[in-house]
Amino acid sequence: MSYERYEPTYTPPWRRKLPLYWQLVRGDRPIGTLLLLWPTWWGLWLAAGGVPPLWTLFVFSAGVWLTRSAGCVINDYADRWLDPHVERTRSRPLATGAVSGREALMVFAVLMLVAFALVLTLNRLTVYLSVVGVVLAASYPYLKRYTHLPQVYLGMAFGWGIPMAFAAVQGEVPPLAWLLYVANILWSTGYDTWYAMVDRDDDLRMGSRSTAILFGEMDLVAQGVLYALFLAAMALVGQRAGLGPVYWGALALATLLVAWEFVITRRRERDACFRAFLHNHWVGAALFAGIAGALWQASTTA
Repeated sequence: MSYERYEPTYTPPWRRKLPLYWQLVRGDRPIGTLLLLWPTWWGLWLAAGGVPPLWTLFVFSAGVWLTRSAGCVINDYADRWLDPHVERTRSRPLATGAVSGREALMVFAVLMLVAFALVLTLNRLTVYLSVVGVVLAASYPYLKRYTHLPQVYLGMAFGWGIPMAFAAVQGEVPPLAWLLYVANILWSTGYDTWYAMVDRDDDLRMGSRSTAILFGEMDLVAQGVLYALFLAAMALVGQRAGLGPVYWGALALATLLVAWEFVITRRRERDACFRAFLHNHWVGAALFAGIAGALWQASTTA
C-alpha cells in the first residue's frame, strides 16, 4: 500500500483577508455605486450634449466605484464605535474585529490614490475639484456625532461628480451643473433618510444623529417636501437644458416611482424603508434614460 504525502498549502494572510476587504468596500452590495453613478452620468451626458469622450467616461465610471468603496471604508472606520451595537451593521468586518483600523485606513488610501491617479489624466480644474471631493468623502462619516444633517452632507459628497463632470468636458462649471448638483443633494438627502429610518431606534439608543431623528413624527411630510423639491429641480434642469419629450416622460415615470416609495413606507416599517432606499436606483436610472434619450433624439433631428 502506498501513501501520498500530504503537504498543506500556505495561504498568505493578505489573501485570506481579500473576502473581508471585499465586504469592507461593499463589493457585494452595489446599490451605493449605482446611486453615485447615475447623477455622475447625468452630468457627463448633459455636459457633452450626448455620449461623453470615452476616456472621460471610463475615468468617472471607475472613479465612482473607487470613491464609493473608499467612502464605505472610512465610514466604517468612523463608525467602529457604533456599528457593533446596530443590528444592520454589527457583522461588518471592522465591527467584528476581523479587519483592523490600520488595515482599513490602508485600503482607503490605496483606493483614493488610484482614483486620484485617474483624475490626473484630466484637466487642471477637474484635478482641483477632486481635492474638494476627497475632503467631502473623508469628513462625511464624522458628522453624525455633531449634527442631525449628515444626509445633506452625503448628498454634497455623492453629487460632487457633477461639477467635476462639467469641468472635465467643458473646462468650466456652468449654472446648469450647480442646479443639477442641488437637485442631487435633495434626492440624496431623501433616499438616505429612508436608510436612516431603518436604523432610527438603534441610533437613538447610541446617541447618533440623522435627519430621520430630526424629522421625528413629521418624517413622511419632510420626505414629501424633499422629493417634491428634487423633482421640481429636475424639471428646471430639463427646461434649462432644452430637453425634449423623452425626458419629460422619464421625469413623469420617476415621479410615479417616488410615489410608490411613499405607498410602501406609510407605516414606517424598517423593511419597507430599506426597500424604498434601494428603489431609488430605478429613479436615477429612469432620469438618466430620459436625459440620454432626449439628447440622442435631438442629435438625430438636428
